[in-house]
Amino acid sequence: MERTVTIASGHGLHARPAKLFTQAVAASGHQVTIGRPGGKPVNAASILGIIAAGFENGDEVVLDVQGDDAERVLDELSEFLTTDHDEADG
Repeated sequence: MERTVTIASGHGLHARPAKLFTQAVAASGHQVTIGRPGGKPVNAASILGIIAAGFENGDEVVLDVQGDDAERVLDELSEFLTTDHDEADG
């Protein structure tokens, strides 16, 4: 199951938001990939893959979740990506 969302964090998925996102993916227990539309997806549980992909604020990304209850996991991960996790940064 796939969904396209826009990254809301002011600085994109840099170290702290990337860490939080990969932890959420790992906790879901599902196989999840993330990538730009038409691009090569990366393992969403890999912090190195996420940071190397360089997802920035405003980028559209495609989340793909495999397994039972994929829609619930997509809802949770989509909400994470569409929330600005940099707003508390000083």
